[in-house]
Amino acid sequence: MVPAARSLGPEGILRRQALRESAARTYARSLPIVPVRARGLTIEGADGRRYLDCLSGAGTLALGHNHPVVLEAIRTVLDSGAPLHVLDLATPVKDAFTTELFANLPPAFAQNARIQFCGPAGTDAVEAALKLARTATGRTGLLAFSGAYHGMTAGSLAASGGAPDVGVTRLPYPQDFRCPFGVGGPEGAALGARWTENLLDDPKGGVPAPAGMILEPVQGEGGVLPAPDAWLRRMREITAARGIPLIADEVQTGVGRTGAFWGVDHAGVIPDVMVLSKAIGGSLPLAVIVYHRDLDTWRPGAHAGTFRGNQLAMAAGTATLAFVRENRLAERAADLGERMLTALHGLATGHPCVGDVRGRGLMIGLELVDPEAPETDAGRAPAAPALAAAVRQECLARGLIVELGGRHASVVRLLPPLTLTDEQAAAVLDRLADALAAVTHPH
Repeated sequence: MVPAARSLGPEGILRRQALRESAARTYARSLPIVPVRARGLTIEGADGRRYLDCLSGAGTLALGHNHPVVLEAIRTVLDSGAPLHVLDLATPVKDAFTTELFANLPPAFAQNARIQFCGPAGTDAVEAALKLARTATGRTGLLAFSGAYHGMTAGSLAASGGAPDVGVTRLPYPQDFRCPFGVGGPEGAALGARWTENLLDDPKGGVPAPAGMILEPVQGEGGVLPAPDAWLRRMREITAARGIPLIADEVQTGVGRTGAFWGVDHAGVIPDVMVLSKAIGGSLPLAVIVYHRDLDTWRPGAHAGTFRGNQLAMAAGTATLAFVRENRLAERAADLGERMLTALHGLATGHPCVGDVRGRGLMIGLELVDPEAPETDAGRAPAAPALAAAVRQECLARGLIVELGGRHASVVRLLPPLTLTDEQAAAVLDRLADALAAVTHPH
């Protein structure tokens, strides 16, 4: 079967994928490539072309593709004869992973923490966090934020920005470029916090005490929107004062991505629950929630999953967590990310279609706008999703893989591995600049 499939060539494989796979497929539509080899930042397609991968498995590949420490950890487990599938039984591999993970948690959080291994996707960990909060509080409602993304299963999707649900109260997430209050900056964030507090305390507000509040320290799919530190601390104060568990969705922001080991570290916030996936598995499927022991009130079997004992993922995750810690890659992401943002701000001055440049660490976004269209009521040029899609295609033609996000899919997103070198960062920026120029000045 494998030789026959290879004989088709990349075009044939892509045609068969289009015929066989569901209409729900996403990345394959905008990235018509057939990867056959990968190392670090680079993917090689079946056609021999090489690409700089700034998608990184949607942030999963903290160390890039096939990092030597990850491959060695996987080989060690395979060569040991250890079982690969153990449900939630205790194993040395699992103990090593848990120990390394707890060593990297905020100390005040780790000393009272419990961990639940979930099904291997972040969305299942979100489901577990919501179930935990509802079980512990005896309440059912939920506070979530506009623009959020927490997964694709029913409960996770209900907490995300694009799926209305009567049990979820939507709150404004702070942002400068398109502030819902029209002011941006600290004032806009303070207004959002005040709105939240008043809504919860208004006896006629229609919001009974909720089971929890779930938020992302940086909204990724929502358009790369970093939460201001003061606002995040205020959310912690508001929830703590009212006995509302605070759930930090660190699926994409965790393991050094934002320039700190966890996104909440920037603000010094200790949540009640942390949802972790993507990078913690070292490129393999793994998802957990870590939470305060006082919330550990559910009964045995209250949340389970057949594949919550993936030994290869735990070994790869241990190696990844240790490598990020030992090599101070979070600090490296903060420094390199700041330099890339500075360069992109400079690039934006020559391209009126770049409405905003923002990010934290190596989680970077450029919001593209139509500068010739009438401004919105908030005084901003409207989003330009078609332009963003064209930039993505021009990037791909130049051997650079990027993705889109934001409310109108108008934000070009960069999620390079934390092992990105200065030279590679320069190459990424050069190719992105060329793609922008090709779209905005085609002649």
